[in-house]
Amino acid sequence: MHISVLLEESIKYLNLKTDSIIVDCTLGYGGHSSKILEIIKDGFLYAFDQDEEAIKEAEKKLKSIGNNYKIIDKNFVNIDKEITKKVDGILFDLGVSSPQLDEDYRGFSFHKDAELDMRMNQNQKLTAKKVVNEYSVDGLIDIFKKYGEEKYSNSIAHAIIKNRPINTTIELSEIIKQSVPESYRRKSHPARKIFQAIRIEVNDELNVFEKALKSSLEKLKPKGRICVITFHSLEDRICKNIFKEASEVKKELRNLPIIPEEYLPKYKIIANVKPTEEEVKDNKRSRSARLRVIERI
Repeated sequence: MHISVLLEESIKYLNLKTDSIIVDCTLGYGGHSSKILEIIKDGFLYAFDQDEEAIKEAEKKLKSIGNNYKIIDKNFVNIDKEITKKVDGILFDLGVSSPQLDEDYRGFSFHKDAELDMRMNQNQKLTAKKVVNEYSVDGLIDIFKKYGEEKYSNSIAHAIIKNRPINTTIELSEIIKQSVPESYRRKSHPARKIFQAIRIEVNDELNVFEKALKSSLEKLKPKGRICVITFHSLEDRICKNIFKEASEVKKELRNLPIIPEEYLPKYKIIANVKPTEEEVKDNKRSRSARLRVIERI
């Protein structure tokens, strides 16, 4: 079962009106979108997703609420082309949804035996199996360090090369486990960061998010807001830096006695929220989540 993280907070900070035009960049299984649609009776919802299964399930929910929505079965990196009007709010709920993790055959989880896959979009060619079996040792070390921030990237990458071919999640998980010290294994499962790194590489998640978030800023009407829910430090850093840059006067202009109006920031930061202790207790997957909100002035 999928429980939407920071649901009430993101709905609150989107500042919805009955006639709001909203973009949900991460439809998933429709948790946030269905709540949005209940409120915007005279507005419109655009929702992006590239996961066919998620779209089918979400559509059932949305249909039962209204017909003032459009599902765009593309990656949200296409927001610039697909959304041609200014909107009142944009939501990003990043990370892997519970059903994707729970479906063994998708290959996202290191706890379940499955073919190495990890594609959000089942039609794309690059899979986790290709990354694991075809990348050079330096290529693997690079993504493990960059996307997993894993201190044993070297030994893990060399162990993977040595044990090729690797076909399943459990095979890979076991190889990772055996290539790090036992004391390190006791802290948390060493496959967690490596699986995250491979998933980010397969789906090009960070580059896609950065591009889409920058485009999204330009889509907002005055008083329009962007809400971003992140689940790890790499995504959060990108969001924090983009919001910071958009909401501050450029460094080289700060000492001017009068800053020309065209150089004043067009955006202001509204919130930076973490889940409550109660939410973390009810849903362990929310423990690393963070919601950042920015508004067009």
